[in-house]
Amino acid sequence: MGLNVDVLRSSFELVVETAPDLTSRFYEILFERYPQARPMFHRRPREQQAKMLTEALVAVVDHLEDAPWLSETLGAMGAKHLEYEVTDEMYGWVGESLLATLAEVAGEAWTDEVAQAWTDAYGAISSLMLAGAENARALAKTA
Repeated sequence: MGLNVDVLRSSFELVVETAPDLTSRFYEILFERYPQARPMFHRRPREQQAKMLTEALVAVVDHLEDAPWLSETLGAMGAKHLEYEVTDEMYGWVGESLLATLAEVAGEAWTDEVAQAWTDAYGAISSLMLAGAENARALAKTA
């Protein structure tokens, strides 16, 4: 997974220092752009959901060089998201909203290099999650 780990980590650190409530802004952008996603987030209070997303982002950034951990953890997340009725299309919504949030918070530090690093990273993350979802679907069909 040829990710630019140094750029991802340094930009994430900058963004978190600038906006510790980054995930709250992410949900605002997601719901502005895709209001049809809002009803999917009724199971937990928004603050709890934001905390879970923050923890997931931190964990992924911490494990960028640990391909087995990423594959196992993100695959399991993808399978779990089937229970929430997340469709493949929604991964694009989340990616677009996450990148927009990161760009907004990073401001002038959001260079082409940083944008490409995060685009690549989200592509890898969503691919692993989608693979986990697909595996879960296949298992459900044979059960």
